[in-house]
Amino acid sequence: MRTPARVGIVGCGVISNAYVANAAAFDTFEIVACADLEQARREALAAEHGLEPLSVDELLGSPAIDVVLNLTPPLVHVAVTRSALEAGKHVYSEKPLAVTADDALELVRLATAHGKRLGCAPDIFLGRAYQAARALIDEGAIGEPLAASAAMLAGGQERWHPDPDTFFRGGAGPLLDMGPYYLTAIVALLGPVRRVSGFASTLVAERTIEIGPRMGELFAAETPTHTAALLELAGGLPATLVATFEAPGHYSSLLVVHGTEGELALPDPNAFEGPVQIKRSRTGWEDVPYAGAGARDARGIGLHDLVEAIAQCRPHRASAELAAHVVEVATSILASGERGAVVTIRSDVGRPDALPTDTAAPVPQR
Repeated sequence: MRTPARVGIVGCGVISNAYVANAAAFDTFEIVACADLEQARREALAAEHGLEPLSVDELLGSPAIDVVLNLTPPLVHVAVTRSALEAGKHVYSEKPLAVTADDALELVRLATAHGKRLGCAPDIFLGRAYQAARALIDEGAIGEPLAASAAMLAGGQERWHPDPDTFFRGGAGPLLDMGPYYLTAIVALLGPVRRVSGFASTLVAERTIEIGPRMGELFAAETPTHTAALLELAGGLPATLVATFEAPGHYSSLLVVHGTEGELALPDPNAFEGPVQIKRSRTGWEDVPYAGAGARDARGIGLHDLVEAIAQCRPHRASAELAAHVVEVATSILASGERGAVVTIRSDVGRPDALPTDTAAPVPQR
């Protein structure tokens, strides 16, 4: 593959601007083209960033493209990723990898069959904050891990997004739209999920769009909007996750790892910045210093690691296997809520390798 790798975007929505802007921080790849079913959207992105605007078929068929960056809506992730793999491209996809566990596993198998790399967001666990936290856990800064507590409270999309119904369709909702950030972080820090027990409900079944050209239009929630789960991790560790879209006008993020000798509080797993804090027994919270990575602490680091891994003949960290495991966990929580029963997770995945040790924060002295 060329160095730097030539990347083509499929799906020119809001997140595409962040990926293109962040690409300047990485010397392993360059974004050179973009495609979208809406011609005006792809031409606008191309004009803003100096890219070549193409149709989807043109981009997938172009010998000038090495990697497809799939930024399409979740319900078409599978179709676009499958087409790209079959066209002989490596693929990096926005989350979720798929909206069903079976489809996610099919993509893993397809990538292997074609000898191509398949990666998937989120990649925040590769940021310096989460790498520092992992080093602290692995070095015993809080003793033996006992449990993890996570919560994401948000809502009110109908007040600020012109197409808020996309957040409430099948394949979205709090578990598949926001849950992957928290579930990926938990697996990367503590290991895979073995079993889940979940509860799911919808508190507000119908909503009214309050801004934009569709203002006044009603839409119904097609997937549960309020969820809670108990996860059993490898080794028997429990973790809890509350994810809701029923907190309008409010956003709250929590992720804490509890240990035998202290606790570790992590920043928002949907953002690269934020403090890492440690609390030892009978002492207060203190900030843990860690060195930032500057512009490389941003969306795009997972794509960078995938391209670098190809050159180094090693596994990439934001892998399709990890993403498929997260999809199975999220959908199994919903299934548990429907059945009223514990669901066993079929897939297994190891923790992604840590980044080189110079990214780790020093363990605070006792």
